[in-house]
Amino acid sequence: MINSIPIREEAGSKDVEKEKDFDFFYFVQQWPGAYCDTERSCCYPTTGKPEADFGIHGLWPNFNNGSYPADCDPNNPYNQSEISDLVSDMEKEWPTLSCPSNNGTKFWAHEWNKHGTCSEHVLDQYAYFQTNLDLKKKADFLNALKTAGIEPNGTFYSLDKIRDAIKSGIGYTPGITCNVDASGNCQLHEIYLCVDTCGSRLIECSLFPDGKCNSEIEFPSF
Repeated sequence: MINSIPIREEAGSKDVEKEKDFDFFYFVQQWPGAYCDTERSCCYPTTGKPEADFGIHGLWPNFNNGSYPADCDPNNPYNQSEISDLVSDMEKEWPTLSCPSNNGTKFWAHEWNKHGTCSEHVLDQYAYFQTNLDLKKKADFLNALKTAGIEPNGTFYSLDKIRDAIKSGIGYTPGITCNVDASGNCQLHEIYLCVDTCGSRLIECSLFPDGKCNSEIEFPSF
């Protein structure tokens, strides 16, 4: 049986352990339609409205007990000059939706500083961001869902059907988390996959976040 853990609050969690080693990564992508369709709303990046596709949220080291390391090396902060040739791909595959509108640097810096530094003994800064982009190619969630007849058009679908579609299309069981739109409807927000500690291979998850999903959830348009 796969265990469930409380979904992390990305802005405020401080469940930090001193040990920098970890047991696996979560690779997380978010659906922009769900991010934007809340009371908080969103702002498109300065490069324009992103494509209607899942975007990278991040690659997060985790422990098997449900905790995770964070902010492991303040002496190795985000340095965009080290990844300059990746930025154009990151703008497409890892767009920011936070307000006010910005170029994504703050989002990427947060992901590296909080999560990436905890894997720097495995992935340096360049490898961390390249690995995220490589995993995005392996995990085409939108195609997997559309192949199963699940379209982002505001329709409600069975949570089990969405999970099964991802498992069939990608080959691994996903974790799914939901948020609530401005009308109070439960909607598909993020999809989690697990990755080995080298960041190179998808693996089955031993535990998932508490997705806060109903049995039927909306797949909103974007």
